[in-house]
Amino acid sequence: MGFDINWGSALYQLLAFSVLLFFLSKFALKPLLGIMEKREQMINEQISSAEKNRKDSEAFIAEQRQALEQARMEANEIIQNAKKLSEQQGQDIVKAARNDAERIKESAVAEIQREKEQAVSALREQVAGLSVLIATKVIEKELNEAEQEKLVQEYLKEVGEEL
Repeated sequence: MGFDINWGSALYQLLAFSVLLFFLSKFALKPLLGIMEKREQMINEQISSAEKNRKDSEAFIAEQRQALEQARMEANEIIQNAKKLSEQQGQDIVKAARNDAERIKESAVAEIQREKEQAVSALREQVAGLSVLIATKVIEKELNEAEQEKLVQEYLKEVGEEL
């Protein structure tokens, strides 16, 4: 078996392959490589964008957590202030009620004292009037001492019944 090479056919195949390679590289390989580079660039941009979005999301989540914690602290502070205010208002109401009760009590005591003084004054006036009446009757009758004593006792008894 011999190994014969047909140089004309080989040269023709080599030339055809070279032309095919030239046209493929010119019209197919360059655009295909360009498309692949563009796709690689687009994928890299998407990866970068996704990474940036992830970092932004993490920063936003951290910011929201901080804002939520701040809101919780403010809410607790508001609740504490409201409790203190309600306790203070309760104490103020109790104090005002005690002051009102004391004022009413003092007013009632003063009113009772006034009425007592008026009653004593009226009683004195009645006693004075009766005393004058007794004295005039005693003088009019010119009674002896025993009769005067009896008359005074009767009038005192009458005064006691009227009071």
